[in-house]
Order: sequence, then C-alpha cells, then structure tokens
Amino acid sequence: MLGIMEIKIEPSWKEALKDEFEKPYFKELSAFVRSEYTAGKVFPPPKFIFHAFELCPFDNVKVVILGQDPYHNDGQAHGLSFSVPEEVHMPPSLQNIYREIVSDVGGKIPTHGNLEHWAKQGVLLLNATLTVRAHTPASHQNKGWEQFTDTVIKTLSDKKKHLVFLLWGNYAKKKSGLIDFKKHLVLESPHPSPFSAYNGFFGNKHFSQTNAYLKKHGKERVAWVEKSNV
Repeated sequence: MLGIMEIKIEPSWKEALKDEFEKPYFKELSAFVRSEYTAGKVFPPPKFIFHAFELCPFDNVKVVILGQDPYHNDGQAHGLSFSVPEEVHMPPSLQNIYREIVSDVGGKIPTHGNLEHWAKQGVLLLNATLTVRAHTPASHQNKGWEQFTDTVIKTLSDKKKHLVFLLWGNYAKKKSGLIDFKKHLVLESPHPSPFSAYNGFFGNKHFSQTNAYLKKHGKERVAWVEKSNV
C-alpha cells in the first residue's frame, strides 16, 4: 500500500520524483489514502496505485495520455487511465478510442480493454487522481494527487524531449501549461466520452500524428492495435 515513508514505485520514477515524496502535502496525501483503504472499499487495489509507472519506467516514456479519475465501479480500475482488465466490459470512452484508432491507422477493434501493451511500449497512461472511493466519483480529488501528477507531467516536460502529450477534454487541456510546446508535441481534442466524441474526438487522427512524430525523432512507433488483432 501507499506507505508514508516507503513509496513502492518503479526505481527510475522514484529517482525522478524523489523530492516530491518528502513534501508535507505528499505525507498528508499518503496518510489520507491509507485511512481510506482501511475504512472502506477504494479503487484500484493497492498494488495497482502506481501500476502505470511500473509498466512504463521514466526512461521509456514516449507518449502521455492523461485521464482524470480511476474507474469507480468494481473490477474496472487497475492503475492505467482508460484501461480495464481483460475480463471487464469495455467502457464507452475506450470503445470510442478504439473506433478512432481503427479509423485512423487501421486494424480491428480489440476484444478487450486492457491497455498494458501500450504502457509497455512507452505510453504513460496517467490519471490525475490515482485513487477513488468505490462508487463515488471524484471522491479523492483535491487531496494532493493532482499536485503529484502535475509534477509528473512537468518533470517529463523538463527532463525529456520529443514526447507526445494527448490531452482529451477540458480537464486534460488545462494541464497544457505544464508542458514546453517547443520540446514536445501536444495534441488536444474533445474527450472520447459518448457526450463529446462527435464534437471533434472522432477524426482527430491523434494516433497517426503521434507515430509520425515519434518516427521523425527516431523513436519506435506505437502499435496501437496488437498484432493478433490486425
């Protein structure tokens, strides 16, 4: 679990963010999260709080996709924005993401919503808030997670170059001020939610644009659809 003294996060991230873990706000956040897991059901399971960082070490990051909260219903959240375990029904936003991928770069829509294969290719699937009380959306907002994840975004912007940041929806777009547009590609569009996908998410071609930028800068392109599904 999220300990006050010992943060179990992938070593390269622990080094990149080491100053953050000693700040008063993070110690308060850590105590709050521990109390929430003790008091009731919280998602994701403790071992998955930093799952995005485990699968995508700091040195491997090429693309950042920013979400807001973890999913708050049973079995959905496993620490990656927009992703769900394979046996879980695919949420509508992720269905729309897949629709745009197939329209943009081809292939077939996958049969599951587990995006771990993206993370292992260097896509950081980062939620702004890393925990949530069961069935209570936004319940862990404004407790300190946003300060932590803002630091993650700014640290990536400052210490790396030629990353792609995908900011979908107004909440994500507000994070653009943390990013150096001269060093990185920032792509913005409406959110893939059914409420807004037809207002500009469909047709944004973010996935082909991302791969073109990565190729231009000598980086491996992302296989957005697993080969077995193509």
